[in-house]
Amino acid sequence: MMALQHAWYENKKWVWLFLPLSILFFCISSVRRALYKLGVLASDKPNAFIIIVGNITVGGNGKTPTVIAIAEHLMQKGYRCGVLSRGYGGSQTSFPHFVSAADEPSLVGDEPKLMQHRLSCPVVIDPKRARGAKFLVDAYQCDVIICDDGLQHYALERDFEIVVMDGRGLGNAKLLPMGPLRELPSRLKEVDVVLFNGQPNAALTIAEDKLATMVLEPNQWVNVNTGEKCATLPVIDDQVATAIAGIGDPNRFFITLSKMGISCDKTIAFPDHYAYQLKDIPKGMVLMTEKDAVKCSSFAHDNCWYLQVSGNISANIYQLIDNKLKLLQQQV
Repeated sequence: MMALQHAWYENKKWVWLFLPLSILFFCISSVRRALYKLGVLASDKPNAFIIIVGNITVGGNGKTPTVIAIAEHLMQKGYRCGVLSRGYGGSQTSFPHFVSAADEPSLVGDEPKLMQHRLSCPVVIDPKRARGAKFLVDAYQCDVIICDDGLQHYALERDFEIVVMDGRGLGNAKLLPMGPLRELPSRLKEVDVVLFNGQPNAALTIAEDKLATMVLEPNQWVNVNTGEKCATLPVIDDQVATAIAGIGDPNRFFITLSKMGISCDKTIAFPDHYAYQLKDIPKGMVLMTEKDAVKCSSFAHDNCWYLQVSGNISANIYQLIDNKLKLLQQQV
């Protein structure tokens, strides 16, 4: 899978072997969306403001820190927020499922577990988003629901759509499996905001009134095993330091470390949502993302640290959300 992803962003010609499958994917996805628009396939929406934080490409690019930042903003405004996720990578089979502090990432998925750890609002997983959203309203009286992913899950109607992108842009701009696209690039014109994790991609033309940016800012280092927190790493002379990352773009984490002036003897990239085992953790100092840490906490040694980051999002995205919320409230 990683070889195919590299081919998408390196414009390899052999991806044309998948052309028949991409045509089939386009036909199925287009017909499916049309059936939802026509009402042939049922869609639903509970009595809450629904925000979708998704993307039109496969792979991680910053949706989770976006969800956390928006949830924190709206909770400060007094809204009763809930977060809804599919629970990708988890083994849970009974839905909807409230993510508790006792749940293991292997049960609920790494990203829902991370969000449960960082947020004070309820986090629920359910592959059927409309059902999960209704549960958040009925059980927790949420008036705003933020969906981590789900842009293409049209069974859940929505009030506000955010597409998150990073510097990789659209890759070769081809649909799955020839390229990374879940939908055509024209979909970007329909959403409320296109949020770039980092600098906007110069190859894409996005209307200024729907363009926003996010910078992932390091907060502190946290010991995976003990929970100890510190602003700078407790460096020991001549120790070997290894950085590991199992996220959508591992190189982004390694570049962050370099910008912080941290030199690692070795970097190891794992697939997104990788299920870590004890054998994957090197000896010596190990540096990882928070998403990795939630899966390594039960077997990490005392010199494993994760970098806690926060998404610093440009203020215009909050203003757009606040304005639409106020407008809908006035119409009630």
